[in-house]
Amino acid sequence: MNYTGPKVRLSRRLGVPLTPKASKYLDRRPNPPGQHGPNMRRKKVSDYGRQLLEKQRLRFQYNVSERQLHNLYYRTKRKVGDTGELMVQQLETRLDAFVLRAGFARSIYAARQFVRHGHFNVNGKRVDLPGLHLQPGDTIAVRPRSRKLEIFRQSLGQVVAPSYIEVVKPELNARLLRMPQRDEIPVICNVTLVIEYYSR
Repeated sequence: MNYTGPKVRLSRRLGVPLTPKASKYLDRRPNPPGQHGPNMRRKKVSDYGRQLLEKQRLRFQYNVSERQLHNLYYRTKRKVGDTGELMVQQLETRLDAFVLRAGFARSIYAARQFVRHGHFNVNGKRVDLPGLHLQPGDTIAVRPRSRKLEIFRQSLGQVVAPSYIEVVKPELNARLLRMPQRDEIPVICNVTLVIEYYSR
């Protein structure tokens, strides 16, 4: 799923910057969108409303569909460990999310597009599946034919990769060193409320 609607409006609704442009707008207009802006009286949010908001925040920060997130919850619920942390780990190790964190793209939407257009090799093989799950030790590299595109080097200069990713900028490649921990993942979301939403 690739959301094609207005990103800034959605970012204001969720209170999370989904793109660099949305980040600038949120600094100036942090209130939700609407005719009356910050002066509008907001209804008290129910427990369900808070759970739904957090679920939507998580979903749109990774640009996944409702069905994908729903299925991921049921898969991780069967595993040993904290379901919320496992969910975020699985989302964070998707190929499009890895491309974003490594600095090859400036938004999750751009990362998905780059992957779908076949600009990356995974362990030496061309892959165009944004939802491919990576394992520690996997190496992702910009394909030789795509290295002449300046956009990849421009993006790399604006992002600091997290500690679980090793980036070799001159070679335009990156490696997943280990599975990320929840406190290392730069996602704005109360995952506990997401679990409560799906376990109703």
